Amino acid sequence: MKAIQITRLDGPEAVELVEIEAPVADEGQVLIAVRAAGVSFPEVLQTRGLYQMKPPLPFTPGSEVAGEVIAADSSSGFKPGDRVVGFTLLGGFAEQAVAQADLVFHLPDSVSFERGASLPLNYLTAYFALIERGQLAEGESILVHGAAGGVGTAAIQVAKAFGAGRVVAVTSTPEKGAVAMEAGADEFVLAEGFKDAVKANGGIDLVVDPVGGDRFTDSLRCLNDDGRMLVIGFTAGDIPTVQVNRLLLNNLSVVGVGWGAYVLKRSGHINKEWAAILPHIESGALRPVIGSTFALADAGNALTSIDDRKATGKVILTP
Repeated sequence: MKAIQITRLDGPEAVELVEIEAPVADEGQVLIAVRAAGVSFPEVLQTRGLYQMKPPLPFTPGSEVAGEVIAADSSSGFKPGDRVVGFTLLGGFAEQAVAQADLVFHLPDSVSFERGASLPLNYLTAYFALIERGQLAEGESILVHGAAGGVGTAAIQVAKAFGAGRVVAVTSTPEKGAVAMEAGADEFVLAEGFKDAVKANGGIDLVVDPVGGDRFTDSLRCLNDDGRMLVIGFTAGDIPTVQVNRLLLNNLSVVGVGWGAYVLKRSGHINKEWAAILPHIESGALRPVIGSTFALADAGNALTSIDDRKATGKVILTP
């Protein structure tokens, strides 16, 4: 089968389209014919050996896919032909991939494979961040950094679906602001000077931050009493620091959001999260924003679009 492999750690342009043996599903696994694979920032980091998961070279990246079941054991709850989403961890950038059966979910017929492949990493992370870690309450106000990206658009929609009041998007350009608004944000502000714009219209209860960098302190200054800062990632590259006296003054919390590490240590937890978001997927409240779609052979350009911060919504590969 055809697959994308990372053969050397020289960045997105160094990935290669190769022919490799198709995988075989072991006991407890599901073999999936991949119709769409999600592309995310962790795969960009993997091309440089900067992600915490460091498989030996060469390897096939790709942590989330949607497609049709080829084979599964009878105890898995899946059968050949089922439309599914799989959280593969690795191996998704290929024509076929395997996933543990407990990391595979039935995909509603109303949801395209492209949107299905956009769900696991971003939407389950957003649910974990806002609901489980952030303890979102009805009517609270949310500030979302990187709001036009895959995590950002997911966070906007999850916040609204689960009862948030005002959702403010932070973007680098007006064009990206329009993407965030289409995803469901109530308003957007530009990253430069966002603190004053946000505070002028009232404070914020929860900040969703997959960006990091120099926005961190101003995000804390936007928070109301008892506000929570959700630390999801560092796409800006710099890991910020905080003067902890800022937390004391208004009883603020800085909350780490490490979704993958959490769910993989807790058998069955990811299934509970999927069950929680599924009604909103079926209703259309959670409808991933597809920014761009690339052929499998064009995976290098897909990764580069994320690396160069040109991507909006979710980037998808279609084998």
